Amino acid sequence: MISKALEEYLKTMYVLQKQNGKIRVTDIAQKMNCTKPSVNKAINQLKKEALLNYETYGAIELTEEGGNLAKKVLEAYDIVYVFLKDVLNLETDVAQKEAQKIKSAIADDTANQLAKYVHKVLGLNDLDCGYDIGKEKCRNCARRRA
Repeated sequence: MISKALEEYLKTMYVLQKQNGKIRVTDIAQKMNCTKPSVNKAINQLKKEALLNYETYGAIELTEEGGNLAKKVLEAYDIVYVFLKDVLNLETDVAQKEAQKIKSAIADDTANQLAKYVHKVLGLNDLDCGYDIGKEKCRNCARRRA
């Protein structure tokens, strides 16, 4: 089990990998508004947890386990964001900031219950994914239909 802070680093790395095809320390620091030494410390901790592969000055690559965990973290954020934006009608930037904070504080079971609620309120009942945040397809179907 890793800390919420490390989850955020992992999520950021996953997004950067999807966007750019590669993960760089500079890009992580810039996206998370933190220092390169902080990023390096997080990378080393994630490497110890076998969530990524990294050699000094080399490429950063998420392991399969790291990618799966990053997807789960991202899905939980998306569920909270959809709730804040589409159910509570918050402005996009406010919903993004608040979703980040709330996601860090709730358990997986709570996120799953929130997802079921969002699923019902937004009329997404015909989807077959069941909103288990461990499944990547939840993120895709929720965003496309909402």
